[in-house]
Amino acid sequence: MNNILSINNITKIYHTPKEEIMAIDNISINVNDGDFIAIVGPSGCGKSTLLSILNGQETATSGEVDYHHKTIGYMLQEDALFDWLTVLDNCLLGLKIKKQLTDDNKNYVTYLLNKYGLKDFINSYPRNLSGGMRQRVG
Repeated sequence: MNNILSINNITKIYHTPKEEIMAIDNISINVNDGDFIAIVGPSGCGKSTLLSILNGQETATSGEVDYHHKTIGYMLQEDALFDWLTVLDNCLLGLKIKKQLTDDNKNYVTYLLNKYGLKDFINSYPRNLSGGMRQRVG
C-alpha cells in the first residue's frame, strides 16, 4: 500500500495562565492510499485539534506530520462557502489566493463539479443549493 500520511508521536499542550491542558497525547497513525479514516470520541478529546494540526491552523507541541508530498483537506460540518460567489468561483478561490489558478486547474475543477453532479449549478450561488450539494462544493 502507498503511505500518503504519517502522524508520528503528535502531542499538543495548550497553556493557560493557570495550567497546561493536554489536548493530544502522543498520537501516531499511518494512512495509506484508499484508507477510510474516522476520528471519533467525546467532546474535548482532541479531534478538532488534530485536524487543525493536519491542516496547518495549529502547530503540534511535539511530534511530526509527514504528508509524503501530498496535499490534504477536510470538510467541516458547516461549509464555509461565500454567498456572493458562484459555485465555480467558490471552488477556485483557494487557487486564486495562492496565485496557482491556471486553465488546466480550472478545467479540472469543472471536471470535478461535473463528476459530483453539480454540472447544472456551476454558475449558481450557494443559497440555491441543498445542504448535500453545499457539502460537495465545499
